[in-house]
Amino acid sequence: MTGDVAKKNSAFTLDNTKTLPHHRRMTHLLDADATELARRVRTHEVSPLELVEAAIAAIEAVNPQLNAVVHRMYDDARLAAQQPLADAPFAGVPTVVKDFDGFVQGVPFTASTRFLAGFVPDHDAEAIARLRRAGLLLLAKTNLPELAILGTTESEFRGPAHNPWNVDHTTGGSSGGSAALVAARAVPVAHGGDGGGSLRIPASICGLVGLKATRGRIPTGPDLGEGWGGYVQFGVLTRSVRDTAALLDVLSGPMPGDPYAAPPHDGTFLAELARKPGRLRIAFTTRSLFGKHTDPACVEAVTRTANLLRGLGHEVDEAFPTFDRDALVHAYLVQVGVGTAGEIDDMARWIGKAPRPADFEPATWFLRQVGQAMGGVDLQHARDAVQTAGRQMAAFHQRYDVLLTPTLAHPPVRLGELGLKPADRFALAALRALPFRPAILAALAQLAADNFEKSPNTQIFNQTGQPAISLPLHMSPEGLPIGVQFSAAFGEEALLLRLAAQIEEAAPWIDRRPTVCAGAA
Repeated sequence: MTGDVAKKNSAFTLDNTKTLPHHRRMTHLLDADATELARRVRTHEVSPLELVEAAIAAIEAVNPQLNAVVHRMYDDARLAAQQPLADAPFAGVPTVVKDFDGFVQGVPFTASTRFLAGFVPDHDAEAIARLRRAGLLLLAKTNLPELAILGTTESEFRGPAHNPWNVDHTTGGSSGGSAALVAARAVPVAHGGDGGGSLRIPASICGLVGLKATRGRIPTGPDLGEGWGGYVQFGVLTRSVRDTAALLDVLSGPMPGDPYAAPPHDGTFLAELARKPGRLRIAFTTRSLFGKHTDPACVEAVTRTANLLRGLGHEVDEAFPTFDRDALVHAYLVQVGVGTAGEIDDMARWIGKAPRPADFEPATWFLRQVGQAMGGVDLQHARDAVQTAGRQMAAFHQRYDVLLTPTLAHPPVRLGELGLKPADRFALAALRALPFRPAILAALAQLAADNFEKSPNTQIFNQTGQPAISLPLHMSPEGLPIGVQFSAAFGEEALLLRLAAQIEEAAPWIDRRPTVCAGAA
């Protein structure tokens, strides 16, 4: 480890009474992260109601440009803010929740599909209940792609969410609305979920920290068992590593009846940030995991990060893990298709209405057709391919503690760039009319060949269940965020968080502000 970096790292200890390393004087209340805001509430420097009003004003200031909010809960948040202060880690801190990845009691749940318009659940998901018990105050629900399927937030029902760094570009998906509001300094943290990159993709695109936890770390019940066969993990988007760690503590641990749980962690994840990561063996690759090409800007982001890691004293080598790309891509689409078909059946039961093609976007209905066309043997082969990859990745992590990749293979795309082309719409319309299995399988093969080019590096970790985190270390020549992704062995969030804290200290990002930003002069 170099002398200057070593001095900085040895001086860094997590202290919730202090601001983040290198943090400038706050000019806007919500510039602070959730940990700092919670400290201010505890010391009576600010009241929960003041924070709620500041966040409401900030949301209303930025949302006309972002289209990030789909439902407001302001009156309930104001009422909660005036209750006696709870003894909880984030008491009085405002947040927003994605309109998916868990019910909120008494609040409309649409999943950005017109099919669910008017549906209101009568209970909280366990993850939402844990956020409430931690003292967070829920202000609004946020925009996402229909059924959280795509990596861009552009549903026909809700319209596109806009990136606060450049409103002509995507926020990513599926937790795109949540990411936009955190990036724009409207709230310090936001709820989301990740079934194929849906926290890490918008984190990369909007300049945030996004952690997908180990499979089984955070409960998805009581209404979701294994989302997409265990691919889906709930979580949060933040601007600081310490918020990510502290909220992982809030959300972690099985609920009664969970079929399995991640390996238990001794102590808190927040406390891990005060520990040095030690000298790690880190592999990096700029190759696209599920695609063909990596943009030079994303290559540069990884190579610069590799150099930073060497400067921090880590052993860094270029290496690529062994896995069957084609088998995993096919397995991913089979599982997502089966999961989508099951979700639509569940939704039909909730509202007592039969689903029709006109109720859903063409790509969503096609995935339902894929799921219905698959048999039990197809699903078993997909699960077998994923378990093989899990063992291969476990072997890779016998040699390397961490794998570094670009989070995405290309900088943030413009809105509309990932939409269906007219020929695609025509083909999917034909399949809706004549859903023959051979035609569906042929379309699925084409989807596997073409659909992972822009965001090819996140899905494998949903499949293997490993933890992975995107950190906002770089910017494109056009001034758009480019994240880099770190993954570790199953159950090793603590290692990732220790490394992330060291990187945050060495190359801080907290002061970067997008064009659309609450409190901007």
